[in-house]
Amino acid sequence: MAGMPQQTTATSPVSVGKVQIGPGCRLALIAGPCVIESRDHTLRLAEQIQGVADELEVPLIFKASYDKANRSSVRSFRGPGIDAGLAILSDVHMSLGVPVVSDIHDPGHAEAAAKVLDMIQIPAFLCRQTDLVTAAAQTHRPVNVKKGQFMSPHEMRLVVDKIRETGNEQILLTERGTFFGYGRLVNDMTAIPLMSRLAPVIFDATHSCQLPGQGGEVTGGQREMAPYLARAAVAAGAHALFLEVHDRPDKAKSDANTVWPLDRLAELLRGCLRIHEALNAAD
Repeated sequence: MAGMPQQTTATSPVSVGKVQIGPGCRLALIAGPCVIESRDHTLRLAEQIQGVADELEVPLIFKASYDKANRSSVRSFRGPGIDAGLAILSDVHMSLGVPVVSDIHDPGHAEAAAKVLDMIQIPAFLCRQTDLVTAAAQTHRPVNVKKGQFMSPHEMRLVVDKIRETGNEQILLTERGTFFGYGRLVNDMTAIPLMSRLAPVIFDATHSCQLPGQGGEVTGGQREMAPYLARAAVAAGAHALFLEVHDRPDKAKSDANTVWPLDRLAELLRGCLRIHEALNAAD
């Protein structure tokens, strides 16, 4: 159509360990519990998620946070901390051979995290924190930046520029919802093709279901909406899905209202894979 900007997409996949994310690649999965609850639970859950991923031939990156510094309440469970948490994630990587990712909240954590993690994640609330973003980028690990709930997709160009200024081109962006008044998130699926002009895009289907501030001292949510959003995001061109997964969602120590049940993971992924394969066949 005359006058419309040319549609361009990210042309170079990003390698996270043995997993490639980007155009022309198999739909990838980033999954795990919101927070590390214990070593045994983390290893057991990682093995079970890997079993689902292997069955469906989905490339997997395991995610769990060693410290949830942005909890709703001072009484919320934060995790084991950086030293114990990274040791557990190292055990996951060594025992299962899957790439691992966690988020950092302090620039001083970047160097230690990069010794263990295959990718460093920047939380949505902190995506504009220059010192944090550049510290992660300077490790030259792939960096996944979650788009802030207060940011437009166009504004993420400035975040990408900060990373590229360090010489790091291994950049991923994640769509995870936008504030719509108080206590509500919405997803603008046009953010996916728009941000794909900057970097490969991941869609966070579980955090997008949050109802911030609606659970009192914890975040509320509608996990039943995750499959609808995930399928829409894959149809819009997302290169990977991010899902917080738990074997006992109601007992999860973080994000209990939105984590996806392990026993329904394969069902959700099958629907998304059919859409992804149909799009690739159309191309």
